Amino acid sequence: MRVAITGLGVVAPGAVGVERFRALLDEGKSAIVEVDRFDTAGLRAHTAAMVREFKPREFIAPMKLRRMNLLSRYALAAAKLAVDDAGAALPNGAGVAMGTSFGPVQTSVDYMQEYVAKGAALASPQLFAESVANAPGSHIAIEHDLRGFNVTITQRESSALAAAMYASAQIAKGVAGSALIGGVEELNEMVFSVLDRIGALAHPNGATDECARPLDRRRNGFVLGEGAAIFVAEAKPSKEPYGYLAGFGMARDTTATISDWGDDAGAVAAAMRAALDDAEIAPGDVDAVYASATSSVRADRVEARAVRALFGDVPVAATKGIFGEYAGAGSLQLAAALLAIRDQTLHKSVGFEQVDPELGIRATANRQPSTVNHVLVNSISAGGGIVCAVVSKEPA
Repeated sequence: MRVAITGLGVVAPGAVGVERFRALLDEGKSAIVEVDRFDTAGLRAHTAAMVREFKPREFIAPMKLRRMNLLSRYALAAAKLAVDDAGAALPNGAGVAMGTSFGPVQTSVDYMQEYVAKGAALASPQLFAESVANAPGSHIAIEHDLRGFNVTITQRESSALAAAMYASAQIAKGVAGSALIGGVEELNEMVFSVLDRIGALAHPNGATDECARPLDRRRNGFVLGEGAAIFVAEAKPSKEPYGYLAGFGMARDTTATISDWGDDAGAVAAAMRAALDDAEIAPGDVDAVYASATSSVRADRVEARAVRALFGDVPVAATKGIFGEYAGAGSLQLAAALLAIRDQTLHKSVGFEQVDPELGIRATANRQPSTVNHVLVNSISAGGGIVCAVVSKEPA
């Protein structure tokens, strides 16, 4: 069963709202900027894709706003935009499935600092309530009076696709007729600093400047992103959908370490093949791959090998040079693929300029009108988790 996506809400670096996000993709410009939310002195990396034009009071009542951290604000605003885009409220039996890569790390840090400084009795209970990963999903359910399933999945880069897979399965089984699904992530000093210290982030190295370069020969790490994308998913579409979630596949690369990617291209290919089988299509039916393509040396290499093995030559779009890695816990990448289906256009792979002979993949150099019936979306996590999804134009 294919699940229709009839509403889309986006809070992204450089764009709030689906049409502004569409324009950002069409322009092919990066939303990566110098970090000014915290001090990066002493670190190698100094840039990130940051949400800067977000005004939470436009989406959330002041009294509710006071009780929410940034993560919950992003998610609740994106959910409101998605429901407004769909044109009608969801029924009470609808579910919520969210993904987040790291969750409310900053809130946890703030709470523990208060706990140590003031003691348990004086530490803010409001901070404690917001320090759990499922706080954004809970706020969404309360705001929209949704009483179906409510789950939050943390699977690093693959979190949002894993949440979409769970929700689609529940809808296909008839547990719920609809759901709000998506992902959310925030940029914070703790995660940024740790990733910089372990060498995961893009950085100047004498030969290149600090830049996200997915699939490019000069890549040396990813650039962090943030934001949220929420989708209205329905068994029976209430309006013309953006596209359909047609199939999912998952696998694990057991050669990966906890903080890096592995080299088992066969595992990545197996997840991609499983998604195609679930969607009941063949490799030749795929019009484009929206690659995980983080700009990490190992991650891009293992994915490229798998794509070449399964497809040979296929158009590949890499969008994380626009909005960074972990942006919406992977949900912004899914949003880009849905817009590719709706607009029959493949987006520019910002940051890709030089083909890596070892990878043998030439990512999309510019925005290009195309016939797009099926897109494969890949999400490959450090640590070995792999989730792939097929997004299709038609319901069958």
